[in-house]
Amino acid sequence: MLLRQIFDPQLAQYAYLVGCPRSGEALIIDPERDIDRYQKLAKENGLKITAVAETHIHADFVSGAQEFASDPSIHLYLSAEGGPDWTYTWCTNRANTHLLRDGEKFKVGNIEIEAVLTPGHTPEHISFLITDLGAGAHEPIALVTGDFLFMGDVGRPDLLESAAGVKNVMEPSARLLQRSLSERLSRYGDYLQILPAHGAGSACGKALGAVPTTTLGYERRFNQAFKLALGDTEEFVKDILQGQPDPPLYFATMKRVNRDGIAVTGGIPKALKLELPAFRALIADRAVVMLDTRDSRRAFNESHTAHAVSAPLHSPLFSNVAGSYIGEKERYVLIVEHPEDAVTAMRMLYRIGLDGVVGWIPFDEVKAAGLCTHKIPSQSLETFQLESIGPEGVIIDVRTTAEYQSGHFSGALSLPYTRIKERLHEVPSGKTLYVHCAKGGRAAVASSFLEAKGFEVVHLDGEVAPVLSAIRSAKKA
Repeated sequence: MLLRQIFDPQLAQYAYLVGCPRSGEALIIDPERDIDRYQKLAKENGLKITAVAETHIHADFVSGAQEFASDPSIHLYLSAEGGPDWTYTWCTNRANTHLLRDGEKFKVGNIEIEAVLTPGHTPEHISFLITDLGAGAHEPIALVTGDFLFMGDVGRPDLLESAAGVKNVMEPSARLLQRSLSERLSRYGDYLQILPAHGAGSACGKALGAVPTTTLGYERRFNQAFKLALGDTEEFVKDILQGQPDPPLYFATMKRVNRDGIAVTGGIPKALKLELPAFRALIADRAVVMLDTRDSRRAFNESHTAHAVSAPLHSPLFSNVAGSYIGEKERYVLIVEHPEDAVTAMRMLYRIGLDGVVGWIPFDEVKAAGLCTHKIPSQSLETFQLESIGPEGVIIDVRTTAEYQSGHFSGALSLPYTRIKERLHEVPSGKTLYVHCAKGGRAAVASSFLEAKGFEVVHLDGEVAPVLSAIRSAKKA
């Protein structure tokens, strides 16, 4: 058996290639939308992709299963366990599509894959038990767990409610997840490899580890959420629903398109290089988002175009910013530092279903044309005095809700940076907005979005923890 893990560092997502060298066949589990890299990997290993499987209807990226499905010879293996609301509809009546229930098996060459029902994160969630029959094994080597069990954490059960808007399912999902964790894994030995769909940096959990794989025995011993699930139902439910990061706005769209369908394009759209006259016209169109992908927040604050949104391309924020500030059908322009950055950005945006690119242009050309007429004032948190903002100022705290609840400036408004767009009506008009986060990065992108929407903004840069600590100490004294 050949096993390869394919990592997307931007979304902290793992897909898997499971290949049988003897038959030359390969299975891809949980692919993202840009499937060319999986095809390349299979070819490099002398394999042909004949099957694609999904653990569940994903929330954080567009699944590549729909792109693979354009080849009618490829077998699709999807969950049949979701009930009427969470059953795949995009593949109805497609040949070679297999909807799996708990315990059903299929083979890729001499490798056996068994579907194991593991609901809780989502109702339809299944994991895949892998046994290498070709090597003479009669017990499994690994379990591909999707968003069920991670290194150091378990899948969050709140996303159907917090991201997809399904009411009153959060606590029942947490209880279902607890039963899955305590009952579904008890039959397997400690040696079983755990192959998760995400690692540290993903919004699909709150304590995911940075180690790419683990074992069931290790998680039984050291995964605190898993240990709670094995011992104390009420404490587990309370713990798992606390402190989860606020999901980016695009998660709701991903749930829908991965269930109901999205355009199959055959690959990443090609963005055109814009000439200055066309770019000038686009700046005048407030319906077009200017996505400035430069990495330096200081450089952006000092000089950018009208209604530009900062989305640092080489930071973990990029996809969350784009997915939270650009709508599914909105058009956008990429402002890049280097021409090759346009290709990189398009691949990342394609993965989250943002296909409305008009074109791209280098920042140097925009600046040379005198079009960078906007600035955002920035102030260090080290020198910031709360009293200085006066009655016409308001603090906007764009950290997660959990971070805000752990301590915040008096009178600060909590608006997590991934949810600002849907809560824009809560932002006070006619005020100067002093925007901060934990270390400055999230505040910078949120400040850019608010400025683009016409608010007067001051970006508070630096670490907030020492400032809040000093305020608490002063109050105690």
